[in-house]
Amino acid sequence: MEEGKIANLFPRLIREGRFTLLQEEIEKIPDLDRDVRQKHWEKSGDTLLHFAARHGQLDILRYLTEIVGMNVELVNRDYKRPLHEAASMGHRDCLLYLLEQGAAIDCLKKADWTPLMMACTRRNLEIIRDLVQHGANPRLKNKDGWNCFHIASREGDPGVVQYLLDASPDIWDTESRIRRTPLHTAAMHGCLEVVKILLERCHYMPDSRDHCGVTPFMDAIQNGHLDIARVLLEEHQADYKVRDALGNQPLHRAAITGQDDGLRFLVSDLGVEVDEGATNLGITALHYAAKRCTWLPQGNTHHACVSSCRQD
Repeated sequence: MEEGKIANLFPRLIREGRFTLLQEEIEKIPDLDRDVRQKHWEKSGDTLLHFAARHGQLDILRYLTEIVGMNVELVNRDYKRPLHEAASMGHRDCLLYLLEQGAAIDCLKKADWTPLMMACTRRNLEIIRDLVQHGANPRLKNKDGWNCFHIASREGDPGVVQYLLDASPDIWDTESRIRRTPLHTAAMHGCLEVVKILLERCHYMPDSRDHCGVTPFMDAIQNGHLDIARVLLEEHQADYKVRDALGNQPLHRAAITGQDDGLRFLVSDLGVEVDEGATNLGITALHYAAKRCTWLPQGNTHHACVSSCRQD
């Protein structure tokens, strides 16, 4: 068969789960090492093992490993291995098989992501548990300084967060390269139930600051998550007048991002002075809101922000 046709055929047969036909076509190949075992396909540089693991084709995965003799540690152009694919896509039978075949549990892909990190992006507790029980290290960090607990806190699955804390009780005590904690991450992404768990089970200092001086309360306010902002105030004694590295308070950050409800909450409910300057230049929330309005149509949220600032 012509090389171009093979390039299209083998990945397609795996995606479609056509095991018998795949076997027949592979048996026709004179040089298995060049054209199958060491062959990389498509722009991603995937091997046939990657395709099988990604699409949950356990019989094909077993055939390629045990009969064809492919190495389970082959990488694609992003340095992903078949175990990354099985973990990411939630194919438990493929994942367990690869582990039985000796796949490295903490192998790193591009940007230093482990299979456990990728499983956390899919909120798949069963896969996460399998990886941890087989020795995956939950404390490893990727190039941004995130461990799997950061990722789980972003995704917002309470069950996953609880499990990781049970498996590694001090896993919460971590910062990214720009000093952001999992509490920052959960607050930013609106994960209320996770925030409650972190406040109950972890020991974050109130108003912990990232590299830019941003606190979890600021993250909640500037992203419109008032339910989280209230929890941080009531249960974590967050400072609603704290300033970031540029001198901005939560009020100013709410104006910058057009959070009308956040502005009303800070000014009307908490009594924040609306004309208080953000920096030595005296920039107020009204300045920020008006600046955003210069190019926005009437009726946009930022017009509401200007109105809020003027009324209070």
